[in-house]
Amino acid sequence: MGRLDNKVAIVTGGAMGQGAAIARSFVAEGAKVVVADIAKEAGQALADELCQEFGPESAHFAHHDVSDPASWATLVEDTNNRFGPVNVLANNAGLLRFGRIEEMPLEEFQLLVNVNQVGVFLGMQAVSRTMRKNGGGSIINASSVEGLAGMPSCTAYAATKWAIRGMTKCAAMELGPKGVRVNSVHPGMIDTPMTRVHGGDAAMEFGASKVPLRRVGTPDDIAPVYVFLASDESAYINGAEIAVDGGVTSTHAFGA
Repeated sequence: MGRLDNKVAIVTGGAMGQGAAIARSFVAEGAKVVVADIAKEAGQALADELCQEFGPESAHFAHHDVSDPASWATLVEDTNNRFGPVNVLANNAGLLRFGRIEEMPLEEFQLLVNVNQVGVFLGMQAVSRTMRKNGGGSIINASSVEGLAGMPSCTAYAATKWAIRGMTKCAAMELGPKGVRVNSVHPGMIDTPMTRVHGGDAAMEFGASKVPLRRVGTPDDIAPVYVFLASDESAYINGAEIAVDGGVTSTHAFGA
């Protein structure tokens, strides 16, 4: 038996990077997974690949905008109809932008808030009713080490990740009595397309020099934590913040 047998999961930002690794790990452990993303080609390709490898009912791609309440309503309804009631949500979608306080346009700040922060709020709101009615579930929110400490030129991103940390704890208190667990994961520097666009190999090398383990992480370092939090093995973990960062937050942030 797989660790996620009988689980129905939505993974936002599931087409690439950490999201793709999470979706693959969920399916490999027995879950039915909806890969939700705005990236149609990459998302459909991943869903097709998972269905070919694990069976035709293993995964499905849904075009989804996390900042749109109507898109969330459609996504949850369609998932419930396709696979059964959603009992796992990996709120993984997010954007990374750098910019100093005096220079970042308000529009860019608001973009990060809408995708990273509002998207997580809407996701929790959209799945909570289904989970409450069907015996509970697990919501896993993607924060960051920038939700635990600060970094120069990262005010907008950190604002959203600290917000996710706080929202997670509030939601854990509200939804816990209904059997819905809510936890946050705080990755350090992970080698994904989202991070590589900001400096490529040089950024990865710099990041590795700041990590006690002397390497940046990979999506495969993150996915097992999501599997654990999605599974019944973590049945008594609620409102937790789990750093997966090679030890960075044991001392100070990257920018120190």
